[in-house]
Amino acid sequence: MSPAATAETTKTIDAPTLKALLEDNPNLTVIDVRNPAEFESAHLPGSHNIPLPLLSAHTVELSARLGSDVVILCQSGVRAKQAHERLAAAGLEGGQVLTGSVDDVEKAGGSVVRGKQVWDMERQVRFAAGSLVGLGLLAGRVASPKFRMLAGGISGGLVFSALSNTCAMGKALAYLPWNQGASEPSWEEIQADLDR
Repeated sequence: MSPAATAETTKTIDAPTLKALLEDNPNLTVIDVRNPAEFESAHLPGSHNIPLPLLSAHTVELSARLGSDVVILCQSGVRAKQAHERLAAAGLEGGQVLTGSVDDVEKAGGSVVRGKQVWDMERQVRFAAGSLVGLGLLAGRVASPKFRMLAGGISGGLVFSALSNTCAMGKALAYLPWNQGASEPSWEEIQADLDR
């Protein structure tokens, strides 16, 4: 099945429905494709953290291991939909994507495990890029017009990031101390976690 075909057949589920499913179906597998720091800050009890890059590297194995009672989630639904499309293309039958977030499940009355609160990486990138652009413009006005090149450089970096679907700033921010709390799970750890 092609990714284009799976995009049309991706089934979605809203937070209240997921809450009810979690209460009624003990065999439901919840896959959280956010990065480990996001997962550590808040996740559904019993959910499995399989970050999207790791899932992408093991789609064939995962699609064979997972049954049809699978819900995939992330912060906004975008990464979860990508994960579902990749798993479906590798042979996963069924599965659903949460249209909201963990916070939406909590608002619907569901249980959430809270840990160390860290901004998600996308928010950190937006903050850093906006701060650097603002600083470049301010310094260009106050000190030297050459500082405006900082704003231009950040702008060019963001355009390149979008075109190449990579994020150098996000990779750099990942090395900051507050993003080091949770480590990326290994494939072996994920397999053991799924077997429990």
